[in-house]
Amino acid sequence: MSLLATPRDAGYPAGPDQARQGPGRGIRRGEAVAGWLFTLPVLVILGVFLLVPVLMALWVSFSDWSGRGSPLSSGVGFVGFDNYAAVTTGGGLAERDFGIALRNNAWYVLLVVPLQTALALFLAVLVNRAVLRGRGIFRTAFYFPSVTSSVAITVLWLFLFSTSGVVNTVLARLGIAGPNWFNEPSGVLHNLLRTLGVQSGPDALTQHDFLGVTWWDWLAGPSVAMSAFVLMAIFTTSGTFMLLFIAGLQNITPEVEEAAMVDGANGWQRFWRITLPQLRPTLFTVLTLGLIGCWQVFDQIYTGTQGGPGKTTLTPAYLSYQSAFLSQEWGQGAAIAFILFVIIVLLTILQRFVLRESPDMPRKARRQAKQRARRRAAAAAAAASTPDSGQTSPTEDAR
Repeated sequence: MSLLATPRDAGYPAGPDQARQGPGRGIRRGEAVAGWLFTLPVLVILGVFLLVPVLMALWVSFSDWSGRGSPLSSGVGFVGFDNYAAVTTGGGLAERDFGIALRNNAWYVLLVVPLQTALALFLAVLVNRAVLRGRGIFRTAFYFPSVTSSVAITVLWLFLFSTSGVVNTVLARLGIAGPNWFNEPSGVLHNLLRTLGVQSGPDALTQHDFLGVTWWDWLAGPSVAMSAFVLMAIFTTSGTFMLLFIAGLQNITPEVEEAAMVDGANGWQRFWRITLPQLRPTLFTVLTLGLIGCWQVFDQIYTGTQGGPGKTTLTPAYLSYQSAFLSQEWGQGAAIAFILFVIIVLLTILQRFVLRESPDMPRKARRQAKQRARRRAAAAAAAASTPDSGQTSPTEDAR
């Protein structure tokens, strides 16, 4: 027996301290200290450059800081929720601007997140097919817009969607008069209703408002200018999410899909019943990242339209910048930022609840896969034991 052997290795019963520790808990104190020392630089950097600014911004949202001097000086007063009330219930221009920004961003999220997720999943399924040649070229081509600077893509989009740009030129060749994309403030849904003869909404929608914006204006849809930004977001972000879906598809074991093919499931049934349920964690990640990115859209608006035309591309992120750095309303700008943070957190929690996975779902899927494997093995054994004749076996017919 080795001199370094523990009582458990020697066959003796473990002591009370070792019994309490259990397997995997016997981390030495020196190793724990070394772990904290290795992570200390990162914690210090995050604390100084992330946690402290966030806490200071939170204090600014509750203060009357004018932007001069330190927000922690004695001359800065505490105003409570006045800044939050000014942008939510104040009844003035600040409340209306915040309502317009929320409406614009809400339509942006409702259109971009589903479309970019569906396109990314479609591209991932297409590129992941083994029969496709040159898959690496297609992956690189689809992913390339995601690594390009958003400012460069925005400038390119301004040229493409200008009055005499490529998009309107192509539409003119097809006999369609293209709009003045980035100078058209009208809502898409309102334009569609005007073509059907509806010029104004009912009194129930036009006489009542939320955050200074009537319900009829809330239902106007994205403006023509914001629609161009929607197309740009789908074009630039689908490649990144495509890679996430490809990683999820490659983690799916082929045995389950092969068993479904033996059971007679077609491609569409295999996708909805087998592939998509197993992509639930990846789908949650893609939807969460897309949701956060869409609510934080800023650089495209700053580079492209700066909220115009008619504030129809104004977003809460850009409004926060505008209120703080341009209007010198630092408290309101910080309050808008934290309201936006609360919206993102609540929507993420709701999304997590909707896409939650039942605890029995993995166990049920494994049980069904084993049952299919047994049926496939039984069918193969029956086919092997059947003597050769002029008739084909059911297994061969299925193949």
